[in-house]
Amino acid sequence: MRDEQSLEGKLLSQEAKRRVLHELDEVEQIDIEVQTDVLKIVQGQANAVSVSGQGLVIREDIRVQEIKLQTDSIAINPLSALLGQIKLDEPVKALARIILTETDINRTLSSDFTRSLGINFDVNVDGEIVNFESQKIQVFLPGDDQIEFRGKLLLKEKGNTRSLAYQAIVHPRTSSQPLMLESFNCTEGQGMSIELIVALMQKVKELVNQPYFEWDEMKFSVKNLELEKGSLTLLVEAYVRQIPLSSNVLSPE
Repeated sequence: MRDEQSLEGKLLSQEAKRRVLHELDEVEQIDIEVQTDVLKIVQGQANAVSVSGQGLVIREDIRVQEIKLQTDSIAINPLSALLGQIKLDEPVKALARIILTETDINRTLSSDFTRSLGINFDVNVDGEIVNFESQKIQVFLPGDDQIEFRGKLLLKEKGNTRSLAYQAIVHPRTSSQPLMLESFNCTEGQGMSIELIVALMQKVKELVNQPYFEWDEMKFSVKNLELEKGSLTLLVEAYVRQIPLSSNVLSPE
């Protein structure tokens, strides 16, 4: 049974919630609880921080249906804490469970924020560099452990640029099997050579197997992924440098 929250913990929880709300464009519900007391604050410690929320929106178009986050014990700046703010002296490990709906994912993919990232990458095909630039992408979650992608790409190879539309169905990586490609079809354009498809799959493998990604003050990796019709649940391990997070660029390391 969790210990009753102290007055100091309640005050810090209220301040942390206020700061997080300031970062959000919309929120249906959010609760933040800091477990600490005066002695621990003076020592620069807190037992843990827990966050639970629903319907969180940042940057107007990035929405999370549900999130539950729990940290380990943390080292905090005593002076900042006594002034009602949580400032980490050392990175803290956190575990988060995040639920995204199909609508949430596609809203993010079509947002100005995502488009501003200019998603593109190069692959090497027998010594020739081919550039892929994503023009549009949609995700569908039909169930049966499938994710369907539909999108449009610009391919730049051998001095030529051409447009290509595609449809792909994949099965996500699990503890017992790697990422599996069920089908890949070119629905518009001239298609791709076998060599180019192989190089593309290798690039996707590299991206999927990144040890972690980085977003603002947080590094994170996806430990598990569960699919249901219309929604996706992620179990994420994160190392957080500061609380709360602001909204900067998401990029792989």
